[in-house]
Amino acid sequence: MDENQKPPSAPAEDRPAAKEAAPPAPPVSADASAAETAPKPAPKPAPKPAAKAPAVMEATPWEGEIPAAAREAFGEGILRAATYREQDFFETGPETLVPLLTLLRDAFDYDYLVEETAVDYPKDEKRFELVYIVYSFSGNHRIRLKTRVAENEEIASAVPVYAAANWMEREIYDMFGVRFRGHPDLRRILMPDEWQGHPLRKDYGIIQQDQRWVRENLGIESGQ
Repeated sequence: MDENQKPPSAPAEDRPAAKEAAPPAPPVSADASAAETAPKPAPKPAPKPAAKAPAVMEATPWEGEIPAAAREAFGEGILRAATYREQDFFETGPETLVPLLTLLRDAFDYDYLVEETAVDYPKDEKRFELVYIVYSFSGNHRIRLKTRVAENEEIASAVPVYAAANWMEREIYDMFGVRFRGHPDLRRILMPDEWQGHPLRKDYGIIQQDQRWVRENLGIESGQ
């Protein structure tokens, strides 16, 4: 065969069949197209867990020489003697508090007043809880004492028992307005003497100011 001559074509029945073209896709309706492009709704947020009930202080009765002596000396003035997480505490009436401090100092060597402070519970009839912590160096033990007073109700000062109570009670008076009967120098210690209000009361706004004092002493309209 001449090299320039093309080979004869194969018979039609021997040729491989051509692939059939796929059928055209059906037209997409306008509604279906819009549904595909529309934004999907955001997933619903998970439900919030139920609020936990407030923790209950699971204290146990405090028994021993000290609570027994306190009950013998003050009877119903001792409202509670208990222990919570190895911390012993008394709850007393307000008139019992300072005599109990004296007993602890003189009879059991609790000669250091660690702290005296207050907490405000404005919805309670006796809204101010006073908290005292005393420590015995010889016994390496501390006791917490708590009592309640109402608005404008005075309580005896602990200064005659512990001199360190002087500035602590001035701070409580300054911040909460609690007055201590028999205190030698009950006046403000942090705020100016003319300041109106007591900043750590719960009904005193966190950015509240004595605007009159600010204007008169700082020469500006607001301290904020």
